[in-house]
Amino acid sequence: MTDNHYHVNKILMRQSFSDAAQSYDDVAVLQREVGQRMCERLQLLKQVPAQILDLGSGTGKHTVALHRIYKKARIVAMDIALPMVKAAKKNKPWFSPLSYVCGDAEQLPLADNSIDMIFSNLTLQWMTDLDATFAELRRILKPEGVLMFTSFGPDTLKELRDSWATVDEYSHVNAFIDMHDVGDALLRAGFAEPVMDVEHFTLTYADTTALMRDLKLLGAHNVTQGRRRTLTAPGRLRAMQQAYEQYRSEGVLPASYEVVYGHAWQAAAPQAQVSLELPEKEKS
Repeated sequence: MTDNHYHVNKILMRQSFSDAAQSYDDVAVLQREVGQRMCERLQLLKQVPAQILDLGSGTGKHTVALHRIYKKARIVAMDIALPMVKAAKKNKPWFSPLSYVCGDAEQLPLADNSIDMIFSNLTLQWMTDLDATFAELRRILKPEGVLMFTSFGPDTLKELRDSWATVDEYSHVNAFIDMHDVGDALLRAGFAEPVMDVEHFTLTYADTTALMRDLKLLGAHNVTQGRRRTLTAPGRLRAMQQAYEQYRSEGVLPASYEVVYGHAWQAAAPQAQVSLELPEKEKS
């Protein structure tokens, strides 16, 4: 399969998350847990950011959490799906000075050097060009600003991917980028001191129907260019479900998630070089 086979169709991705805005919070168990762990990691930072971007803010749960941590900060919640932005505005505390913007991470409607911290929970895996995205994030960060993010790694939904692979050659699960490749992309974009690590999570389901229902309600179903463009025949679906049964343990089916954590810094602004020209000594 070519890389283009797994290329995300951004129009479909935006529509998928728009459709999921009302159901997202009902099923976003993993997303909330990972976001909470990200917030706990903020305690390790010495700086107190004045301007924060919550990129891919969804329904705004972690935007509110960031406001609790950094009460004096100006926080912008941004999502590519307008219904998600509207849902987040409804969820915000009435007293909070938060801003909500519909925008694309690959073309941010923000000024250069305007943000002290970018917080992005499980969003970067939806980007079509990670190098371009990191270049854009670095553009808006102030000198010594920090990028903190999570993304999904290659083992995410491996059981579902492998089960579909026994049926046909279409892409049924999005492709996810390895931690080391993400770190390399950060360095190529000019970020300093990138730190990467991984955690593995397993959600369990009674059957594949429940799993695929949750993915749809999350807005996280297949939006790749290599997806099947027609309805899947019942026989193919049954074949996938049968293949998935090999993973059943203690009466449930596992769904694996590999979560990549990363943070990196915008390099400090170089100090201006000052040359001092001393006058020539007067001739005696």
